[in-house]
Amino acid sequence: MRLSKLVLVGGIALLTGCQTLDSTEATTPKTEVTLTPPVIPEILPEPAPAPVVITDVWQRIRLQLEMPIPDKKLVNQYRDWYIKHPQHLARISERAAPFMYLIVEQLEQRDLPMELALLPIVESAFDPFAYSHGAASGLWQFTSPMAKHFGLSMNWWYDGRRDVPAATTAALDMLEYLYGKTNQNWLYAIAAYNTGEGRVLNAVKRNKRNGKGTDFFSLDLPRETERYVPQLLALADVIKHADKYGITLNPIENVPVVEVIDVGSQIDLAFAADLADMSISDLHKLNPGYNRWATAPEGPHTLVIPIDKAEGFKVALNDTESSERLHWLRYKIKSGDSLGVIAQKYHTNVDVIRSVNNIQGNNIVAGKHLLLPVAAKSPELYTLSADQRLMSKQSTKRADYKQDYIVQAGDSFWKIANKHNTSVDKLARWNGMAPKDTLRPGQKLVIWSNKVSAQQSQTAVMRTVNYKVRSGDSLAKIASKFKVTVNELIRWNKLQNQRYLQPGQMLKMHVDVTKVSV
Repeated sequence: MRLSKLVLVGGIALLTGCQTLDSTEATTPKTEVTLTPPVIPEILPEPAPAPVVITDVWQRIRLQLEMPIPDKKLVNQYRDWYIKHPQHLARISERAAPFMYLIVEQLEQRDLPMELALLPIVESAFDPFAYSHGAASGLWQFTSPMAKHFGLSMNWWYDGRRDVPAATTAALDMLEYLYGKTNQNWLYAIAAYNTGEGRVLNAVKRNKRNGKGTDFFSLDLPRETERYVPQLLALADVIKHADKYGITLNPIENVPVVEVIDVGSQIDLAFAADLADMSISDLHKLNPGYNRWATAPEGPHTLVIPIDKAEGFKVALNDTESSERLHWLRYKIKSGDSLGVIAQKYHTNVDVIRSVNNIQGNNIVAGKHLLLPVAAKSPELYTLSADQRLMSKQSTKRADYKQDYIVQAGDSFWKIANKHNTSVDKLARWNGMAPKDTLRPGQKLVIWSNKVSAQQSQTAVMRTVNYKVRSGDSLAKIASKFKVTVNELIRWNKLQNQRYLQPGQMLKMHVDVTKVSV
């Protein structure tokens, strides 16, 4: 700018000199005049600062954390906790690796505070399979009503609350909505995400009426919410000043690591995993929204695929027909069959059978055939399906003795817990549920106790048994023989990523030897 001004000023001086010479030339003899142009000092532009090269998503987040951190008791307590438990953030950094870049990208595109990228840490410890005491699910901990309100679908096949890309979009939509509803105050909006805008706005009005302050820390809110915002602020401070506090976060490369691909039709996750050259478990970890062995019949049909496998997956997918993406069974209807019985036996649901076979209502005829979509591989290999996750949770040892309980009409968590001398919270947690969830007659629950119940054998003897796999064995066959579950076999022997058993392979089991012959 200085240089431009100087050049402009020099030009005006020269033009004025020329006009003077012209008028003089009319009245005086010509004389030779030598003009010396003005000397303009060379102005060099200041060197631009070297651009900051961001190679780590955590660094990218740190540079954009701007919310002031108040000196408040709860903020300080949470800061101290994070500093004293560095392994917690180390684990979270590993879980966040596939998705944090995606979240940060969305926040920047929407020009939202970067602190919101840390909300899944507070909400779910970055676990997309998290299910809370309050019946909230997924990375962003949506309840069913809020999920539906912000466009996430939930059905037998699919739960959008656990679909990380879809739930992230819905969560940021909700936060933007709350920011507008709460007088464009981000601390209010974050508090409202936890407890609802009504409570926050009523607390503000109450304080105004009583002549009290209306900043977040002056509001009378539910205890959980009063701790929720300080926890996020403390976490932001620890992340921003990780070096100062001695916290090491596993670097997350600042490049896309996954791609969301729409496959266009229902697809078996085992088939998709083979196309992507992945294990079923690794594919399902990236796609936790799918409850079963396949994407939902009516969609969505999007799959999150590692970026280094995406191109090969798309090429392989283009070489397949839609009909190849599912395994089909031609089933002959037997006397006494019903759609519900068939659906349960083949791990599908009644609506799918109706849709595939153009059936109206529930009437089926013995001797006719039904076309059924079935899992391409054994159900126990889909370890992250809803059924297998429930089996894993129910079989996780909580006490010395486990009892199966079948829910009866009129049962409630309180009745069952009271009858078996345990708490509602424990009973719900053992069975992957929240205390407010509805129980269904016929549903199987597990109950753990340190005492043998009247219904259980008084002579139960638990032993560790080593079993050598034989030709023709399967996990289901072995589990049935030893009266254990497939999921227990998988967990005891770390078989999550193993597709097949090999003859001669040794398996370890914890067996009640009074119930089996070994």
